[in-house]
Amino acid sequence: MIPSATLFEPLPLQAVGARLRAARFPADPSVAAKGTCVLLNGQTEFIEKYFEVIDELRARGFAVATMDWRGQGGSARLLADDDRKGFVSDFSDYDDDLDTLLNWVVKPMLKDGEKPFALAHSMGGHNLLRSLAHRPDKFAAGVLNAPMIAISFRGQREFLVRTVTRFQMWRGNSADWVWGMEARDPHRMTYDTQMVTSDPQRFERTQMLLREQPDLRLAGATWGWLAAAIRSMDWLKAQAERITTPLLVVGAGQDRICITPQTKAFAARMSNAEYLEIAGAGHEVLMERNPYRAEFWAAFDAFMNKHRA
Repeated sequence: MIPSATLFEPLPLQAVGARLRAARFPADPSVAAKGTCVLLNGQTEFIEKYFEVIDELRARGFAVATMDWRGQGGSARLLADDDRKGFVSDFSDYDDDLDTLLNWVVKPMLKDGEKPFALAHSMGGHNLLRSLAHRPDKFAAGVLNAPMIAISFRGQREFLVRTVTRFQMWRGNSADWVWGMEARDPHRMTYDTQMVTSDPQRFERTQMLLREQPDLRLAGATWGWLAAAIRSMDWLKAQAERITTPLLVVGAGQDRICITPQTKAFAARMSNAEYLEIAGAGHEVLMERNPYRAEFWAAFDAFMNKHRA
């Protein structure tokens, strides 16, 4: 099989208000075709970080479509003063990004009557759930890894964070860094200061990609992004019962970014969702050590075999 890194040819897309970078990859022709999987990455991430995952999907018979969300990776950055800032005006903008990917990249990849599958991580999982709350029939089934149901405020009281965020937005500081977030620049980060994986090799692989292509990097969030995220999480928490798509929700037992018990509780409210918790894994299960990844892929395969027509 030709590796995804060799096949990678960025596809320019135009969503409402932003230029996006997308890509599509064929399934391995030597295995039985299983359909198309839409791969949705998390906040600060980019297509190249997922080449290993894309090849694992292709080896399972899935064609893959993916993209960089607006404001990150190779898609258009939204703040002129510093393109390392994570920013979005409202998470409905991400709805437009996903619809653009589905309409212009995914739809031509599907056979008549076929629906895509999804594999989504963190903010990508949150955005997928937003889409399924509006249209549960958009996807045949999906797997969500550490979806952003509730985020950790790292020792700060939630009430205080919400109050300060509202105050900063009232002052017109939506484009300013959330306190301390500038230090999350990947070029300053080390394995000892990161919070997402226990695999130093996969962490270093991502760091190498960012050293080679520094324009892909994104540091911490702005007050605008945080305010939009809080609004969207509040909205999504009321939508669980509307989501009827078959889903496998994977929680990370050692997650320091998202709050795993709230992910589990949200999954329990959905009528057609299964839940798996990988006890020792950090937030980025797909960038974790091999035993955790093996547990994930075993669950993924069992779930997809059950729900693939």
